[in-house]
Amino acid sequence: MSKYSEKSFIKSFGYAIHGIRLALKSQKNFRRQIVLGFIAVFASFILHFTLIEFCILIMLITMVLICELFNSVVEFMLDSVFKNKYSKLVGMSKDMAAGAVCLASLCSLFIGILLFSNKIIPLIKGIF
Repeated sequence: MSKYSEKSFIKSFGYAIHGIRLALKSQKNFRRQIVLGFIAVFASFILHFTLIEFCILIMLITMVLICELFNSVVEFMLDSVFKNKYSKLVGMSKDMAAGAVCLASLCSLFIGILLFSNKIIPLIKGIF
């Protein structure tokens, strides 16, 4: 039996879903980002985003969520290895992982403003 059998793929997929469920249960920021992502997707339907605009939005949301997952992994691993004891290197590593989330979020915010303002400003001009 091959290591890469269909059964092993299904198991791996199950582990991945379990990981996402764990993040949803344990990570408040991950839940917030999911909610904000759903709001952005809902708004994109209302504002009639083009396919390309919608794809950009989905990629941005996914980028932030992936960074948040990796940030959580870094925190859990370092806490596990260092038994929750303070270390300057552990603190620096956690700060850098959080910085990646912050950078992804700021990039997404900036591009989101461009995407949404491109649709909202003409609506506002049409009202006034």
